[in-house]
Amino acid sequence: MQVVNKQEKVQLVGLDEESSEFICRNTFDHPYPTTKLMWIPDTKGVYPDLLATSGDYLRVWRVGETETRLECLLNNNKNSDFCAPLTSFDWNEVDPYLLGTSSIDTTCTIWGLETGQVLGRVNLVSGHVKTQLIAHDKEVVILDVRVPCTPVARLNNHRACVNGIAWAPHSSCHICTAADDHQALIWDIQQMPRAIEDPILAYTAEGEINNVQWASTQPDWIAICYNNCLEILRV
Repeated sequence: MQVVNKQEKVQLVGLDEESSEFICRNTFDHPYPTTKLMWIPDTKGVYPDLLATSGDYLRVWRVGETETRLECLLNNNKNSDFCAPLTSFDWNEVDPYLLGTSSIDTTCTIWGLETGQVLGRVNLVSGHVKTQLIAHDKEVVILDVRVPCTPVARLNNHRACVNGIAWAPHSSCHICTAADDHQALIWDIQQMPRAIEDPILAYTAEGEINNVQWASTQPDWIAICYNNCLEILRV
């Protein structure tokens, strides 16, 4: 099942195997435009169907067959009406009770889902942090976290700003990048540190690609979104 955000509503869509078309399974209102949506990483199927969304706050929703209801709202600024919108978040795959958010106020926060409390917070413009990663460029830089100051590869084929990247869930050597140049490119980086000149696969969409996701349980499929469209690509 895929997720589509539509004018402050979230649609849950699924593939009708008989017609081979996407149909809307469920729709619910969202108080603020979403910046990211993510299902709980649950490859073994032991958790409820939980969907997290970021916007003004981090929200976790419980998805049922007929309705979707808010499970919890995570807000660490309860003493003020002002909130710094969240730009993105990620769900810990090893421990799904942990989520990390990034905010427009330059802070990153780690949340505990069971308690709804902040477990840690980092301000990226204070302390001893002296490096930043800038994503609004047409170049993709691959780093080795053991030597983070020295890029091990640069991917240069995009002709406009890169908006999303997704590692292959089944391979440590393949990555998909998506950009404003309408292209989704798949790269094989196993020859690092030798230069990587060209992608191994390319797809051109009809609009600027805003985001990309590689299916973790079915790695033959990649989802991209552009304009008001969602497309599922087979690798």
